[in-house]
Amino acid sequence: MLPPVSLHYIIESIWMVKNHSEKSVEGIILPDGKIDLFLFLDNGSNFEIFIGGICNEPIVKHPFPKSTMFAVSFYPTAAEFIFKRSFATSVNEKINVASGFMGFSRGDMNDFEAFYKKTCHTVQLLMLAEQIDSRKIKLFDLISSSKGQIKVGALATELGWSSREINRYFKKWFGISLKNYIDIIKFCNSLKDIKTGNFYPELDYSDQSHFIRAVKKFSGSKPTVLRKNDNDRFIQLTTLYVD
Repeated sequence: MLPPVSLHYIIESIWMVKNHSEKSVEGIILPDGKIDLFLFLDNGSNFEIFIGGICNEPIVKHPFPKSTMFAVSFYPTAAEFIFKRSFATSVNEKINVASGFMGFSRGDMNDFEAFYKKTCHTVQLLMLAEQIDSRKIKLFDLISSSKGQIKVGALATELGWSSREINRYFKKWFGISLKNYIDIIKFCNSLKDIKTGNFYPELDYSDQSHFIRAVKKFSGSKPTVLRKNDNDRFIQLTTLYVD
């Protein structure tokens, strides 16, 4: 679900995944340029809250049959203004946090709609006290709206913010370069084409070989394997809506 318009600059989506199967099948989380907050509950009532920073390679999620996961996908600015911590040393890693983090607990998993409303209210309150550098909001908006097709130099010119300073910001808070992040967003935007069986690049990849290399770099698999998505193991492809 999309957040209210007032939170579009900080939250990308609020969503859930429910595994009804008793099979122990691993899932794979693909890089998408977001910082994710997860609430997880398995069939044995084991509950945990964890955060996933920006990843630049596929992350294997161990199999948990009969489980439910609620998640909030934040834009990277949340590192500074919501989580108030750097993720530079946590690239591709899971960060466990205690129950009660941001006011969330086991009881919040009883009702997804109530979780959605609580999330929006909590984030709105957290953001009231923040003074945000508008360049940072515009930075991620430009990358997102261009589907990762904007060049580093063009971003710097548009923002009046040098590429060196932007890269310093990325390294400090996220542990990756600006160029790496742009490439992740471009890959993420190609998933809809892959899901529909279009293996010819619609974005500004130089040719199909370049496209396939980029897909393999960030997913570990060829586009045809992603398209097949056996056992729904590629989580973003499973939840991706194609109109």
